[in-house]
Amino acid sequence: MSDAYYELIDADDEGGERFAATDFVRSTWSAAIQHAAPVSALLVRGLQRCEPRDDTRLSRVLVDLLGPVPAEGDFWIHARRERSGTQIELVSAEMLALGPGGKPRPVARASGWRLQTVDTAAVMHAPAEPLRPVAEARSRDMKKDWDRNYVHSLDWRWLTTPMGEGPGESWIRPEVDLVAGESMTPLERLFAVADDANGIGTKLDIRRWTFLNTDLAVHIHRLPAGEWVGIRAETNYGPDGIGTTLGTLFDESGAVGAIQQSVLVRPRPPKPAPAE
Repeated sequence: MSDAYYELIDADDEGGERFAATDFVRSTWSAAIQHAAPVSALLVRGLQRCEPRDDTRLSRVLVDLLGPVPAEGDFWIHARRERSGTQIELVSAEMLALGPGGKPRPVARASGWRLQTVDTAAVMHAPAEPLRPVAEARSRDMKKDWDRNYVHSLDWRWLTTPMGEGPGESWIRPEVDLVAGESMTPLERLFAVADDANGIGTKLDIRRWTFLNTDLAVHIHRLPAGEWVGIRAETNYGPDGIGTTLGTLFDESGAVGAIQQSVLVRPRPPKPAPAE
């Protein structure tokens, strides 16, 4: 088993780059589907490699999950530039997997605004209160609660008590590569954990509720540095089964961006009474 989320099978397949997933992509909701964090990181890889320019970087990435992404079988990533420009470009990436009929179909999409960079160091400003240092965070040993899946790919340390009052706060470090044989870029590393904001911000008991996000929108004002990604997040719940996660993303020097997620909230059906 590769110490990575994905293995590149064919870089020149007619459908796009063809990949196979490892057990590290498996979701905590179901082992049959992929967790959205590796999916979004692989889409970001596609965005960054699409007709790259050294004088630009991604400033906003929107990921839409079109349905459950299967954890088994081949799948494809292809990217393209949607809008050209000297200062502003729009790029997109799509993930396809085999559908019930055996033909590839889209399962996730991403779009990214790519902006030209200039020197604005003199006016840097990020007022969000920094997270407490990694040294003050504590592991909850969540790996013991699941078979081999996405959680087993992370060093996840909490600064707050899960489901406690106020925003949840964590430091997370991926312990595997995104693609076997490749080193993660700073943004790939960020997106390998950004989707965890929903779980960090929730106030719902996972034994009584499901709370799946259908998207994530991330704005990045500064490229992150280092191995650790910090997340401060809280989820608002409406009266009709819909919620929104709002969060801030950090490196060890301070805030690097913001994240929002739409959340589908559902009560779990009661377990049937044991037969007498």
